[in-house]
Amino acid sequence: MSSDQVHLGHRARKRFGQNFLKDPYIIDGIVSSINPLPGQNLVEIGPGLGAITEQVGKLVDKFTVIELDRDLAERLENHPDLASKLTIHQGDAMRFDFTQLIKENNKLRIFGNLPYNISTPLMFHIFEFHKDVEDMHFMLQKEVVNRLAAGPGSKAYGRLTVMAQYYCRVMPVLEVPPESFVPAPKVDSAVVRLTPYETLPYPCTSLKWLDRVCREGFNQRRKTIRNCYKALFTAEQLEALGVNPGNRPENITVEQFVAMANWLDANYQKDAKA
Repeated sequence: MSSDQVHLGHRARKRFGQNFLKDPYIIDGIVSSINPLPGQNLVEIGPGLGAITEQVGKLVDKFTVIELDRDLAERLENHPDLASKLTIHQGDAMRFDFTQLIKENNKLRIFGNLPYNISTPLMFHIFEFHKDVEDMHFMLQKEVVNRLAAGPGSKAYGRLTVMAQYYCRVMPVLEVPPESFVPAPKVDSAVVRLTPYETLPYPCTSLKWLDRVCREGFNQRRKTIRNCYKALFTAEQLEALGVNPGNRPENITVEQFVAMANWLDANYQKDAKA
């Protein structure tokens, strides 16, 4: 058993996408950016060996963790400093109903080192609860953080960008090199802060249509907008929505994607139900 796979007696499990933080400076930086305070409704996803959990536990007396790995959940249950502070949900965060953690006038503050293999679908799942979330701090592949924070016209701009920026302000916080982890991943990581809007700036009447226009556009990035959407819009209809049919989908702003989705929802309701 090689030492780079084993940390504090636990072998990292590939199927759970486990990489454990070990760099104290990085851990301090992450906890400082979260800034956990007593009385807040704090939730950690995937506490793992507790690198961040232990530091948060020094600052607050009660918080919640969601851990898929049964061995690691049990380890936290028996942790000398943390056991009395934690409410532990052993299970899959992708299927977790975050409404059960909602407290009156105390929105959720969610954080975690998300496994690379599920980070995008897990964020989509959490966005469903955006009205009850104060903020999120996630460690992700740096490439994913770049996609979350991208602007129109860049290669990183895509469906994840539009859906994240529809719900949240996105702020990259900290870069994390591979050697900060055991085992060291083959990619750079970064921490991002996602702050859901109190009031959505561009409310969408149908997330199904928003998802569809994003998928159809970004699956055909090299085509013009006119050609991507010819089954849904005429060039005149696009122009009426303020969208240049000669541009490419990666040039469409979040506001324009929402305008397109809302127009389709108003004009194609029969098709959407079919």
